Amino acid sequence: MATVKLKFRPSTVADRPGTIVYFITHRRIVRQITTGYKIYSYEWDEERNDIVMLSQVSPNRLDTIKSIREKITWEKKRLDKIIVVLENKGQVFSVDDIVQEYHTLSSDKTTVFEYIKIQIERLKNAGRERTSETYKQMFMSFMKFRNGEDLHFDMIDENLINQYESHMRAFNLCRNTTSFYMRILRCVYNRAVEDGLIAQNTPFKRVYTGVDKTSKRALSIKEIKKIKDLDLTNAPTLDFARDMFLFSFYMRGMSFIDIAYLKKKDLSNGFVVYNRRKTGQQMIVKWEKSMEEIANKHPNEYSTFLFPIIISPNITERKQYLNKMLLVNKYLKKIAKLAGISIPLTMYVARHKWEYYKNSTVYI
Repeated sequence: MATVKLKFRPSTVADRPGTIVYFITHRRIVRQITTGYKIYSYEWDEERNDIVMLSQVSPNRLDTIKSIREKITWEKKRLDKIIVVLENKGQVFSVDDIVQEYHTLSSDKTTVFEYIKIQIERLKNAGRERTSETYKQMFMSFMKFRNGEDLHFDMIDENLINQYESHMRAFNLCRNTTSFYMRILRCVYNRAVEDGLIAQNTPFKRVYTGVDKTSKRALSIKEIKKIKDLDLTNAPTLDFARDMFLFSFYMRGMSFIDIAYLKKKDLSNGFVVYNRRKTGQQMIVKWEKSMEEIANKHPNEYSTFLFPIIISPNITERKQYLNKMLLVNKYLKKIAKLAGISIPLTMYVARHKWEYYKNSTVYI
C-alpha cells in the first residue's frame, strides 16, 4: 500500500522560510516531491504534520497561509487519487510511476480559469454574445470566491461547490442568482468532462440549481401616473430614464433592446412595425401622441435610430445599449424614491405592467 506524508524541511539560513515536501512510500522505496510552498518553522506543527493557522500574524500572511494550506490539501488528494487508480488497475506499479503521473497531471496547462475564458471566447465567436456575458458574470463571481487563485479541475469537488454557494449567500445573493451561476459553472464542468480534462464526480448534486418562483413586480396605474407627473426638468438623466420607462409601457411592454434598435423608418402611416430581437416576432403598434411626445423630446438627428442610445461608431452597439440600460435601471431606482414607490423600479417592471393591463383600457 503506497502512502503519502507531508513534511517540513527547514531552511539552512536562520529566519528564512523552509519548504513543504511530499514523501511518497511504496514497497519500502521513498521518493520526495518538493513543492514551491514556503512557510516559517513556527507555522508548522510537527506532531500533526500540518500548517498552523496563527491568529496573531498579519491579515496578508494569514491569507497566504490559507492559500498554501488549501493547495497542499488538494495536491495530496491528487496523489491519493493517483494511488487509488493505479491500485485499481490490478497491475504492478512503482513509486516512480506515482511521481511521474503526478508531474504529468501537474503540467496540464488548462486550468479552470483558462478553460472558462476559452468557453466565453467560443460563445462570442459563435455569435452568442448574451450567453457569453452570463458566463463572464459567473466567472467574475467565481474568481471573487477564489480570491483570484486559479485551480485545476480535479480540485472541484462537492465541498468546494458547497463553499462557493455559501460564499454567494453570504453576499446576500438570492437563490435564483446563486442557482443561475451554479448552472453555468456546471455546464463548464460537464464540457470539461466531455473534453477529457476530468472524470465526472457530480460535485453539484447537493447545491440548489432550480428556479424559484418570484413575486410579480407590479405597479398601479396611479403609481405610473405619479412617475409621469414628476418634474424632472433639472435632472435630464432621470428624465430620459423616466421617458424610456413610459415609452416601454406605451409600446405594450417593449424591451429596452428593441427600443435601442428602433429605427425612424419603423414608423409609417401611424404605426410602428418592428421585429423583436429576442424572438424575431413582428410587432405592430399604433403610434400614439404620448409616444411621439417622448420621441420629439429626445431627438437623434444624425442617426437612423429613433433614440440616442446607440450613438458612437467606435463602440460596439451591444455594449452601448447594455451600458445605457444599466444607467436607466439605476436612475429608475431614484425615480421610484422620488415618486414614493417602494418596489425596485426597472425597465422590466414596465414590461410586466403592460402584460397585466394589456386586456384593459388604460388612461394615464
